Amino acid sequence: MKKNIQFGLTITTTLLLLNSCIAQKNEAPTKIVLKNTSDIALPQKTVEIKRSNLPFIKNATNFPIVTQQKDTIPAQLNDLDGDGKWDEIFIVTDFAAKEKKELVLKWSETDPKFPIRTSVRFGKRAGKNEPVKPATEEVMPANEVHTALGYQRYQTDGPSWENDKVGFRHYLDGRNAKDVFGKRIPAITPEDVGINSKGGVEDNYHQMYDWGRDIFPVGNSAGLGGYALLVNGEIKRLGITTKESLNNIETTTFKIVSEGPENSVLAYNYHNWDINGKKYQVQETTSIWPGMYGYENTVTVNGLQGNEVFLAALSNINNTNPLIEIKSGDFVCLIQHGHLTYEKQWILGTAIIVPKNIYKGYIEAPKTGQLTDSFLAKLTVKNNEPISYYAVAGWEMSADPNFKDAAYFTKYVTTLATQLSAKIDVVIK
Repeated sequence: MKKNIQFGLTITTTLLLLNSCIAQKNEAPTKIVLKNTSDIALPQKTVEIKRSNLPFIKNATNFPIVTQQKDTIPAQLNDLDGDGKWDEIFIVTDFAAKEKKELVLKWSETDPKFPIRTSVRFGKRAGKNEPVKPATEEVMPANEVHTALGYQRYQTDGPSWENDKVGFRHYLDGRNAKDVFGKRIPAITPEDVGINSKGGVEDNYHQMYDWGRDIFPVGNSAGLGGYALLVNGEIKRLGITTKESLNNIETTTFKIVSEGPENSVLAYNYHNWDINGKKYQVQETTSIWPGMYGYENTVTVNGLQGNEVFLAALSNINNTNPLIEIKSGDFVCLIQHGHLTYEKQWILGTAIIVPKNIYKGYIEAPKTGQLTDSFLAKLTVKNNEPISYYAVAGWEMSADPNFKDAAYFTKYVTTLATQLSAKIDVVIK
């Protein structure tokens, strides 16, 4: 009997020692090697380190600390699928041509509090006479668009997002167009933009502040980076115009997926978008990070019949110059430049950067109808397969006054497209 007990104690002791060694190994810093595979410098390049590629993490609720030698690279955790567990470590860092970075990943129990360089703002009110309150998500039925309600429910007509360079907003009220906030300073704009002193919704952002203002006329276009479908040769808007009171989308949902110092992500779902009696399901994700005068948009459409073409939109209100079409890296850039702002007061360059492998030219929207005043990039779309593209805005009053020059803005956009095409190899050791 004693021999059995002693044998059991030996096994237990061995297992404890083994578990202790494993725990120590799991808590050791992780080495990550990043390599710029391109021959060009990549300022403010994003890197997503997937959780599935990392070794077992004991303290998965702690905060990541990513260092290169003695320098700390700001990092944040993103839970992209909403299951309560983070999916990736997101960082933004500079690379020289062909540079290799050897990083160390550790974990901290305290939040390192990096400088805030991206943000999302969303507020709504429960009734016409109710104050606006911050929110992180929304569900909007087809009969609750702003025209039907008789008042605007949302602060800035829907969510707005920004980085240190530029800001944007999405008309969640049924129109689903995308607008531009010109920023004069890198600091995040005040939380009360679009709200008056009584807490009510108010259009107070079409006047100049120290931070900037709304600068882009949208009208019945889809704005900068909105989209539509071309079905049997007819342009079909996602949603409605400002005069219509019943949406063609049964239910629209919105959620702030992530809001952090290095990356902010918004998600939209459009359930039963009705086009000629056919129902489409659309998922949209918008992502912004520091350093870029633009944002990334990813759209997935389910229910395609095979006769549809995806249309990425570039509002051309006030445009008097020819559209420029340039291939750069893996993309095609559609660029316009001129007095594209309200009342043609300032010079603004706008562009969309779309995948070259699915680009089929562009069309111009008509002057009347549901979707007007736009250049529309035609993209091949496959059922339930995502399309990612970028929207860019360079304002002469921003931190870079060189955007006043058309050639400079064109160079910025095409260089950005080349940088976005470059790949970073990630090796976990």
